[in-house]
Amino acid sequence: GFTDHVALGNEEWNPWDVDEKNELLASQQRYEANLKMIKYARSHLEQTSLRVQIWGKAAIGLYLWQHIFGGHLEPSDVTAQWREGSQKAGKTYFSFLTGPSVVPGYFSVEAEHVVLVLNGREPAKVAYATQWLHYAQTLMETRKIQHVAVVLLGNEQCNNAWVQPYLKRNGGFVNLLFVTYDYAFVNEEDIFQWPLGVATYRSFPVVEPSWSMLHDPRSYLCNFLGTVYKNSSREILIEILKQDGLDKLCWIAAREQWQPQETNASFKNYQDALLQSDLTLCPVGINTECYRIYEACSYGSLPVIEDVMTPGDCGNSSMYNSAPLQLLKTMGAPFIFIKNWKELPPILEREKKMSLQEKIRRRKKLLEWYRNFKEWMRQKFINTLENSFLPSDKG
Repeated sequence: GFTDHVALGNEEWNPWDVDEKNELLASQQRYEANLKMIKYARSHLEQTSLRVQIWGKAAIGLYLWQHIFGGHLEPSDVTAQWREGSQKAGKTYFSFLTGPSVVPGYFSVEAEHVVLVLNGREPAKVAYATQWLHYAQTLMETRKIQHVAVVLLGNEQCNNAWVQPYLKRNGGFVNLLFVTYDYAFVNEEDIFQWPLGVATYRSFPVVEPSWSMLHDPRSYLCNFLGTVYKNSSREILIEILKQDGLDKLCWIAAREQWQPQETNASFKNYQDALLQSDLTLCPVGINTECYRIYEACSYGSLPVIEDVMTPGDCGNSSMYNSAPLQLLKTMGAPFIFIKNWKELPPILEREKKMSLQEKIRRRKKLLEWYRNFKEWMRQKFINTLENSFLPSDKG
């Protein structure tokens, strides 16, 4: 505007002309210097920070993103074909993709570093997980991506041998593996134990602790809603509760067959049971670790855990010798661990005598522990990725 104004006024004489030109030149140089600085800062930022894309192709991806990272997804509709979210954490910018439309080759790969969340629980799932690994491998070979980490819902008997050849240490391309259950190969170098979390496949929500959850008296001493398998310790548990009439003080709903499809009513029933009981009984299933443990923590109901190893290949690793549930024990979980359900009646007798104040203190401790546990897992996950994916400064 200023130069136009001068031109219109008097083209023959402008006493400020020289100053003006110098000022324009100086501001032009300042602008270019700033631009250089911004460009330098950007490139520097890109050197010291990561962009990581997480491909959530197993339900535990939602536990990672929504529960541990506290991340959001758009659209919020759980049945949507495509959902995504993003978050800056540490030196890393994370984006998360999930839904049936996330298919190899049909979405844009927008980061050089990828975390694949896969299900390896049974042969059909392993076949599908393998397709994703081959897709990632192709992207590595064509230099589209640089690093891959895997978060794996492992097999309940820890039969995860199929994934081993993909690890870098065995000549593969996967830098890091985070795996559920007490996998004996956990070494805290490139293989880490990961929590099973809540049943996100049944849309278990992120629960925000409320005043009433902490302070209200609860109607039941304990709860167990679940399948009672023939000749299992669950049968013993039900018998013990019935013998002493303790089943009258607890919310017990046993069924003989597992039902994967939850109805709204049965799910609300289950959440109410957690919210209305001081203790949640956690008998072993195929594995000692179960969703119920984490779901009880979400509602401030203390897990009572049958602390016995289940058949299979799970067990102590080179790092830990407190299996089962080494991850939870290492993190100082304030649960009640028992070896046999015969230990339950005295525990319930103690519960009867406990004051509400004591129960409130215990709930606070449990909810606080669970919050810290998720925060610690998040921090560990981020640090592990950054240490592995960022170029080291040694040199």
